[in-house]
Amino acid sequence: MSATAATAPVHPVDEVPPVRQLAAFGLQHVLAMYAGAVAVPLIVGGAMKLSPADLAYLITADLLVCGVATLIQCVGFWRFGVRLPIMQGCTFAAVSPMVLIGTTGGGLPAIYGSVIVAGLAIMLLAPVFGKLLRFFPPVVTGTVILIIGISLLPVAGNWAAGGAGSEDFGEPRNLALAGFVLAVVVAVQRFAPAYLARIAVLTGIVVGLAVAVPFGFTDFGGVGDADWVGISTPFHFGTPTFRASAIAAMLVVALVTMTETTGDLIAVGEMTGRRAEPRSLSDGLRADGLSTVLGGVFNTFPYTAYAQNVGLVGMTRVRSRWVVAAAGVILVLLGLLPKLGAVVAAVPAPVLGGAGLVMFGTVAASGLRTLATVDFEGNHNLTVVAVSVAAGILPVGVPTVYERFPDWFQTVMNSGISAGCLTAIVLNLLFNHLPARTPSSPELPPAGPDTV
Repeated sequence: MSATAATAPVHPVDEVPPVRQLAAFGLQHVLAMYAGAVAVPLIVGGAMKLSPADLAYLITADLLVCGVATLIQCVGFWRFGVRLPIMQGCTFAAVSPMVLIGTTGGGLPAIYGSVIVAGLAIMLLAPVFGKLLRFFPPVVTGTVILIIGISLLPVAGNWAAGGAGSEDFGEPRNLALAGFVLAVVVAVQRFAPAYLARIAVLTGIVVGLAVAVPFGFTDFGGVGDADWVGISTPFHFGTPTFRASAIAAMLVVALVTMTETTGDLIAVGEMTGRRAEPRSLSDGLRADGLSTVLGGVFNTFPYTAYAQNVGLVGMTRVRSRWVVAAAGVILVLLGLLPKLGAVVAAVPAPVLGGAGLVMFGTVAASGLRTLATVDFEGNHNLTVVAVSVAAGILPVGVPTVYERFPDWFQTVMNSGISAGCLTAIVLNLLFNHLPARTPSSPELPPAGPDTV
């Protein structure tokens, strides 16, 4: 028995690459999610008109907890962590409620009080969500993965054009740089040796950055102004306050992030060949809850799995969770050493956009691959996919479509991922789980009097 166990093959998820590869693959994951990670504190802090020093503090605190949350998720301990290559970051679903709470309902202490309660609620609800896995057959998971990819593409498009709100947004030179990076990524994947093809995104970003600097797309002036060391201390902005309205809004966010994380965990499980089971799904959601509680304590925000890194796993086919653990360590260092964070922040948006287009497109293609295994004959699966994709893409294509609806409704439905996922689950239940009215095929005429 011991000899057999000693020679048993290691699953790709558990393989530990050499240190050099760990560092390169991990940095690739960090670059893929960095812009999204720092966007949440920038948006919330900017809306609250925080000072530059407080904004910088929010960002370093966020990066630190991002790293810790990622380590909890992919390395795991006890019943915390799905132990798959999953990157964690601040959820965008919480941005609007947090801005509202911060500007009209008590400031940062009220935000952090509601975040702590939401994290505890996620931990309590994790076993319930874990038992729902049977309602995620391939027709649902494939649809959700497809929606994740499509809903992320506008993010990459905004980056490619120069970054939403930038003065030179849409300038041809921005799109040319993004196209160049995309071409480098594709060329490396097609023509480079296998070991280099696995870091095609990192290679594209490095080459793109080398081109961007002399053409004036970015500079490293902010590196000199950044501090060498920065440590986030608990409750830096004051003791949390617990307001009923703020907590109610954040509990809705918690349900949305749990739905999104469930879709991401299932997607990564499909890509890595280690499908999420009810227990591991509960463990992953429980890690989300713990990370969110840590976010409330250490001056940052709710955490969830980052879909952009799901695309990177699918594109590079590097399935080791220890690669993502290395990325978590890098994020911790970025949170403790602001100068390093300033270096990474100097990567211009068009460079990230070129890489993002191929990564997010890979997520969508993975969803199509899963849907290719679904039987669409003699059933309503086509309707499930069609309506769910429509529901998921509607808020992406028309961002203001729900602006006249209540805040709680906007929180749920303005996220294309949660809207599409909820729609797919409900329609799958309606068509594939509820008893049919008759045993007849839907294409046949109504049953006659002699039909049993």
